[in-house]
Amino acid sequence: MPQIQRETGTSLSEINMVPFIDVVLVLLIIFMITAPLLQSGIDVDVPKTKTVNELTQVRMVVTIDRGQRVYLNDKPVNIHELGQQVIAQSHNPKTQAVYVRCDQTVPFGTWATVLDALRQSGIQSVSVVTQPLEQQQGSQ
Repeated sequence: MPQIQRETGTSLSEINMVPFIDVVLVLLIIFMITAPLLQSGIDVDVPKTKTVNELTQVRMVVTIDRGQRVYLNDKPVNIHELGQQVIAQSHNPKTQAVYVRCDQTVPFGTWATVLDALRQSGIQSVSVVTQPLEQQQGSQ
C-alpha cells in the first residue's frame, strides 16, 4: 500500500509581523504629530502665571489671536456680534462660564472690549486662560 506524505504546513502557520509593526509605527507617528494640533486650531501664546487651575469640563472659549481677531469656540466672530453669539450658544447666561484665551501681545484695549461685550450679554463668570510658569522656564 503506498503511503501519502503529508506536509505539516509550517510555512502557512507563521505570520509575518514586520508589515504589521511598520503600519503601527507609522500610525503612532501620525497621531503624535496631529495630537497637539487638535487641541486648538488657533495659535495663541497665552501669558504665564504661577497659579493655574486645570480645566476638567468643556466650556465656552473666546480666543483673541495676535492679529486681534476674535473667535468663539474656534469659529471667527465679529466683536460686535460676540454677545449675541454667546447668548445663542449658552443655556443660561447668568451661570454660564466663559474662558478667554488671549495672546500676550494683544493690547489691553482689545481684551477690555471683549470683556465688555461678554458682560453686556449677561455673562457674569469670565475666566482668563494662562499657562504654568514652569513650562516657560523649562523651554528656555
